[in-house]
Amino acid sequence: MSRLLCLALLALAVLAPAAQAAGEQYALVNGCWSLKVKATGGVVGKDGSGYKAGAPAEAFRMQATDLGKYLLYGRARDFLTDGGSDTVTVAAKASEAAIWRVEPADGQTFRLSSPSSGRLLAAGPDGTLRIVDANSAGDAALFSFERADGCPQYPEVEVNVSGEPMRGATAFGEVRGTIDAHMHHMAYEFIGGRVHCGKPWDQLGVEFALVDCPDHQAQVQPVDTALGGEPAHDPTGWPTFKDWPDDKSLTHETSYHRWVERAWRGGLRVFVNLLVDNEVLCEVYPLKKNPCNEMNTVRLEAQRMREFADYVDAQYGGPGKGWYRIVTSPAEARRVINDGKLAVVMGIEISKLFDCGVVNDRPQCDRAQIDKQLDEVHRLGVRDLELVNKFDNALGGVAGDTGQTGVVTNTGNKQDTGQYWQMGTCQGDPMEQDREQLTPAGDDSRDQLIANFSRFLPPGQAPIYPKPPHCNQRGLSDLGEYLIRRMMAKGMIIDPDHLSVSARDEVLAIVEAARYSGIVSSHTWSTPAAEQRILKTGGFITPYAGNSTKFVKEWERVRKGRDPRFYWGFGYGADMNGFGAQGGPRGADVPNPVVYPFRSPIDPGVTVDKQKSGEKVYDINVHGVDHYGLYPDWLEDLRKLAGQEIVEDMARGAEAYLQMWERADGVPANRCVPARTRFTKDGLGRLRLGAKADDVLRRAGQPNSRPGRGWTYCVQGPRDARRAGLVKPVFTQEGVLALVASTGPEHSAARTAARVRASKLRGTRAFGKGLRVRRAGGGRTYVYGVKRGRVQFVAVATRTAAKDRRTLRRYLRVAGF
Repeated sequence: MSRLLCLALLALAVLAPAAQAAGEQYALVNGCWSLKVKATGGVVGKDGSGYKAGAPAEAFRMQATDLGKYLLYGRARDFLTDGGSDTVTVAAKASEAAIWRVEPADGQTFRLSSPSSGRLLAAGPDGTLRIVDANSAGDAALFSFERADGCPQYPEVEVNVSGEPMRGATAFGEVRGTIDAHMHHMAYEFIGGRVHCGKPWDQLGVEFALVDCPDHQAQVQPVDTALGGEPAHDPTGWPTFKDWPDDKSLTHETSYHRWVERAWRGGLRVFVNLLVDNEVLCEVYPLKKNPCNEMNTVRLEAQRMREFADYVDAQYGGPGKGWYRIVTSPAEARRVINDGKLAVVMGIEISKLFDCGVVNDRPQCDRAQIDKQLDEVHRLGVRDLELVNKFDNALGGVAGDTGQTGVVTNTGNKQDTGQYWQMGTCQGDPMEQDREQLTPAGDDSRDQLIANFSRFLPPGQAPIYPKPPHCNQRGLSDLGEYLIRRMMAKGMIIDPDHLSVSARDEVLAIVEAARYSGIVSSHTWSTPAAEQRILKTGGFITPYAGNSTKFVKEWERVRKGRDPRFYWGFGYGADMNGFGAQGGPRGADVPNPVVYPFRSPIDPGVTVDKQKSGEKVYDINVHGVDHYGLYPDWLEDLRKLAGQEIVEDMARGAEAYLQMWERADGVPANRCVPARTRFTKDGLGRLRLGAKADDVLRRAGQPNSRPGRGWTYCVQGPRDARRAGLVKPVFTQEGVLALVASTGPEHSAARTAARVRASKLRGTRAFGKGLRVRRAGGGRTYVYGVKRGRVQFVAVATRTAAKDRRTLRRYLRVAGF
């Protein structure tokens, strides 16, 4: 054995225990463990108000608070806690002092430190646990974990979904699942951070996450009433949830992490989280903890998304193991979904994007500022942008709001920009209009909270506009056009919702001229004519979710305009936590209610039962979409109303969105393989053997189908595909192109193509029944499928695919031969 090899083996022997231990602190999660002191071998137990090695052994549930950090939750539902002044105490309630960072010390032991003090847990000379400085700890601060029993479960919301989420056959194949293209998961930080009550997670658990705002604790809540709530409501969240969350509640958290997990387990696969804020509302609202600058809030909410991803990872056993994955490309999203996880896309919906306000028609930004901040948010992971939200800005005009909400929002526009909306009578198609002004409010519940901010705005009177229909005269500015073109250059997704009709038309004209598919109407703020144009560019439509009956009507309307050139799928925009009321119940007495438990209409391997949060059990027939975890139930309600057809369209939503995003990212739309193309040892045309799946997409374009390892492309020629033929590339499981087959009558290999007589084959040899092969050069093989005296298909294969008859047969079966 060489000296170098000996040294390498010695190094592995030395390093292996440390490498093995490096991830073991994450594997402790949710387990029941006892704590053993290395120096004495004593197991930690309670000793009066503290803990001592050698006392009757205690068992701890390891409840993750972050990656590598835990609460040690004892049998009596208490906590091992840093008591200050070098002491370790038994505490009845969780706190930051009860959090312990667990880090491997060697292959068998760990150190536990208190993040609140930065000091180590150690056993004193008599075994009593105490807090010591790291430089004086020694072996007394080394602990091991041993399996135990008798640990209680930590309080938590239930998911009530059984079965493992489906995975794809490959990492690069077609996906199945639903998409929510408009969500505000981190909105608990917006408008100063005091409007929204509760949050999606807390390191200490549900008892700390799902609590009401301090100003809601009084029997009568005047501030909550001003924000669209009931004059009085029970402020208790966990565990009773008597009055909230509720489908009409606009101030309470509705996307707690276990509720989102339930939606994912029920079939959700793409989740577009829009970072959101409103500077004017923040400035006028009296309670706040965060600055009001919208871009600062964007940065804060993006940070919170990363922290949330870490928290989910911690619950699932370590970095990358959780179901919540932030993605920045369609290829990454496809890999995540095919791994059975949730692809989370980061977007922005604010009124002053990139600080581009406008005051008395003077823009408050320039191109250099747009470039700088666009690059910044792109580095943050943002891939989806709305140019405006509630107020005009230097990029363009808004569609406005209607009714009383419109009056109040218009007043905010005046305060922010120095002008009211420039609404005039529309001159074109009467269906192409912005929100009507000074008319009865109608069903205004979606943004009722905005209207209730009127008591905080300065007094004033919005102008009287000419007769409807109304159109904002402010269109897309030069800066807005510049931003659109910069977004297209980066392959980003444009959401024209909230833009004025004029501005949206200009955006669509730019997109159409560039043949750019990266455009989405995410929550029913675009007009029907604009939606048709979006679909014809290869864009994507997701109406506002809301009431299931109304959503079915939207689905029926929108699907009539689908373009057969593009993969069709459908989705929804929840707009949850963004002042958007959710869908109410149809009622338990309807002829076709949702019946529990039910098999997920999206993922047949999953069964959904009534969701239980603390003491409350939710039923979609009774409660509607009170929280995000009820979207699987809402999808079943859609099936009850419209049958399997709507379910299939929704299940195709994630794939349709990814294909739209691919085209925005530079992948050509579906294009047929030229009829007169010859096979070579390298492949067929743009289909090059040895290329990875992502590279094949960029060279050859999107295939007609890609269910797994075998894709399908059409062949240019007669409209009848059977006459023109089909091309079938087949990949290895790792995504490397290993075989290309064609039934095209002009796709010849060594002068022989499909449909010719087999007697014309020259220089070939039999390779099993119905197959003949010949060398193509470079280790590649031409393959001919023969049946009834004629060549049925021609292929070229790598050495991997044609190494023996059985392997080649397997590849050809994947291709459908």
